[in-house]
Amino acid sequence: MNPIVDEYIQNAKKWKPEMELLQSILLDCGLTEVMKWRVPCYMYQKSNLLLIGKFKEYVTLSFFKGVLLHDEKGILVSPGENSQTVKMAKFTSVEQILDLESVLKAYIYEAIEVEKSGLKVEMKKSKDLDFPEELSMKLNNDSAFKRAFEGLTPGKQRGYVIYFSAAKQSATRTSRIEQYAGRILNGKGFHDCVCGHSKRMPTCDGSHKYFQ
Repeated sequence: MNPIVDEYIQNAKKWKPEMELLQSILLDCGLTEVMKWRVPCYMYQKSNLLLIGKFKEYVTLSFFKGVLLHDEKGILVSPGENSQTVKMAKFTSVEQILDLESVLKAYIYEAIEVEKSGLKVEMKKSKDLDFPEELSMKLNNDSAFKRAFEGLTPGKQRGYVIYFSAAKQSATRTSRIEQYAGRILNGKGFHDCVCGHSKRMPTCDGSHKYFQ
């Protein structure tokens, strides 16, 4: 067990038994446990495989490359309209998880084999901006962040999506999202300074301290 993850689960006000059971199943499959996006993340070698998420109505187990799984039992759903790779299972009781334990382990082992094989999801192209998967995960696992991001103007959202997507490595995209999360929570755009003006506005040039 990772002590930070274990503390997160032990301090949970809701869904603690369900998360403990999911944690046990994931660790039993030999995965490495870390904290990412402020939720428990499970890795195979250096690759992100799954996340445990908790919401008001249910607890989730999200597969990063869930669309590549066969899902013979039909238990996986998409976390949101912007997600092209992730699929998640939703649970509302320990009994439900126990009933599906063997199925979940089979899915987890399949996810490991997908990672070993080097399979990648073919991303769909669109005229609209595609959210990087790391941003989709943040939105789907952090309700406060989701509300704040959706409250930004389309132009401000576009600025962040372009900046986050420009990073070639997943770790860099994740780092950028975490770096700018506070600014997004405060309703600031990528080019905004503390007064709310754009950095490109002459009235703000050199007059205020900008967020970096």
